[in-house]
Amino acid sequence: MIKKDIQILNPDIKNDPTHEMALSVLEGLSSRPKSLPSLLFYDDKGSELFKKIMQLDEYYPTRCEAEILQKYSQDITSFVSGEKFNLVELGCGDGAKTILLLNTLLKEKREFNYVPLDISKAAVEFLLGNLEKEYGPIPFDVLGLVAEYFQGLGWLTENASERNMVLFLGSNIGNFNRPTALRFLRHLWHSLNDGDLVLIGFDLKKDLDVLYDAYNDKEGITKEFNFNVLDRINDLLKGNFKRENFQHQGLYNIQTGAMESYLISQCQHTVTIDEVGKSFKFEAWEAIHMEYSYKYLQSDIDSLASSTGFKILKNYTDSNGYFIDSLWTVCK
Repeated sequence: MIKKDIQILNPDIKNDPTHEMALSVLEGLSSRPKSLPSLLFYDDKGSELFKKIMQLDEYYPTRCEAEILQKYSQDITSFVSGEKFNLVELGCGDGAKTILLLNTLLKEKREFNYVPLDISKAAVEFLLGNLEKEYGPIPFDVLGLVAEYFQGLGWLTENASERNMVLFLGSNIGNFNRPTALRFLRHLWHSLNDGDLVLIGFDLKKDLDVLYDAYNDKEGITKEFNFNVLDRINDLLKGNFKRENFQHQGLYNIQTGAMESYLISQCQHTVTIDEVGKSFKFEAWEAIHMEYSYKYLQSDIDSLASSTGFKILKNYTDSNGYFIDSLWTVCK
């Protein structure tokens, strides 16, 4: 019998999201240089804008990873051949790429549980809705976990006997600088069992024009994606940001190897945010840092794995050599 369930492991996670947002904005705009956390991108409008970004000709990562999963899903899933396992997805999104793996597992009549894990119950419910659109009645067991990543993984390893294959796709690892990435990956290692698997997406270093175009698209959707954060602050925290005072720019930092997104003040002005209880002065050409997106060499991937207790089993690359999905195993 097919089972479908959502479990909320920590009902207090989103008790007062506006308060948490206000604290993040206060911290970010009080720092030097100013910054805003990338988690502010993803309200309903932001999520829709990001879907449009993923469909842009200039934005290569989604196509590259879809190509990899389309071509190599059978090989990827062969590493858990012959046993029932948990296919766990961190930050589940809309499931479009994951469906490529799910279809392979269904075609091969494999036994598995699909475990989308997200801090947002709405995100998990949205994913289940997309699966129902794809399949009608969902033809495999689904356990949606509403929790922080490591809380969910800890619960899973304590309550499920199956082996785990964890998906961390879309170059989400690129939002972390190296110290934060090492901390995240070591915590991931600690949360899993010996022999569990992790498939991680890495965006590779490449021609700078390709990178620049991907983060400064001609249609201005990435610009709108960034400006939507200011709109959210105005709406939810009673701010008075004016879009015309800022310009969006995506830049490549050759020293750190990251694409960095900024909103740059065009004039001296002051922004007041009532729910934060503070005004923030901006100088002309002062920037708000919005997001990092680190790019990698193969040697960087090797170092991250070996430094955090993993062994690389196989790397899967698209035909352009722009992106890698790297399959790791936990060594304890």
